[in-house]
Amino acid sequence: MTLLLTVFAAVISTFLWYRNAPEDIYRIRTLCFLFWGASLMWLVDAIFEFVENGASYFNPAAADMINDAFLGLAVIALGLVVWIVDLLVHDPKHVVKKALLKSQKEESVSEAPAAESSHVG
Repeated sequence: MTLLLTVFAAVISTFLWYRNAPEDIYRIRTLCFLFWGASLMWLVDAIFEFVENGASYFNPAAADMINDAFLGLAVIALGLVVWIVDLLVHDPKHVVKKALLKSQKEESVSEAPAAESSHVG
């Protein structure tokens, strides 16, 4: 189930990246690498588990499938968080930079009158 969820996430992110490939302004390629890497990891895990368990690998218990589904969703959520952090760090649209500059300007404007009033005395 984990492998299936990460492959779906990888395919969807690859489609989104390919649709916007020349620009890639939202750095979706990073998301693709994360999900394809996770898919490859879960594929290797599935192969080793199949070698160990044989055909019983294809008959998991319902509780195991639910646990794997939660793990797959957690992997997708973590991948999205890492992608958002990467997006904020690289800031392709300079949104974070503008917000920080705006807050610095507001702080300097609010501090300037207070400094002038203390020198009046």
